Amino acid sequence: MLRTLDEMKARVAVAELVLAAAALAGCQSSVDGTATREPDSYLEPNVPTPRPSQPSPAPSSTPAPAPSPSNPRPSGGEELAPQNGYVFIQTKSGKTRCQLDEQEVGCEAAFTNAPEINGAPANGVRLTADGDLSWVQGNLGAIPAVTLDYRTYSAVGWSIDADENGTRFTNDSTGRGMVISVEGVETF
Repeated sequence: MLRTLDEMKARVAVAELVLAAAALAGCQSSVDGTATREPDSYLEPNVPTPRPSQPSPAPSSTPAPAPSPSNPRPSGGEELAPQNGYVFIQTKSGKTRCQLDEQEVGCEAAFTNAPEINGAPANGVRLTADGDLSWVQGNLGAIPAVTLDYRTYSAVGWSIDADENGTRFTNDSTGRGMVISVEGVETF
C-alpha cells in the first residue's frame, strides 16, 4: 500500500510530538519533603598524604662558622628542607599542622578557646617574622607535612622547639615568635 506524501508528513509530525512530550515529561520531577544538609565543619578531612623523606646530611670536614652576634637566637637542630620555599610540619600528636616560609609561620589546629571570625571559631594563626599575630580561618589542605618528634629543628630562618606542651617557633633574625598548642597561642 502506497502512502501519500501528506500522510508521511503527518506521521512524522505525530512521532515528533510524541518524542517531545516524552522528553519534557522526563525533565520534570518533584520530591516531597524538606531539603537538609549537614552543618559546616571546620575540621580537616583525614586524608593520608605522603611524607617526604629526610635526607641525611653529608659529613662536613670544615667546621661550621660561629654564629654572628647580630642573630639573637642561633638556629639549631635538624634542618628541614623547604619545598618551593615552604616547610610543612605537623606535631607528634597530629593536632597542629603548620607551613613556614622566611616571612611567616601559619598553623591550623582545633583550638579549645579561639576567637570567632565571621561567626565561627578561628582554626588558624599567622605569625610574621616581626611578631605580628593574627587569627584566621583556613585550611592548609593536603600538605606534605613532616611529623616532628620532641626535639629542636631549624627551617627557613626559624628555630622550632617541639615538646609535649606545645611547639615554639622563633625567628632566627628577630628573636620574635610564638608557642602554640590546642589550648592557645602565646607570642614573645
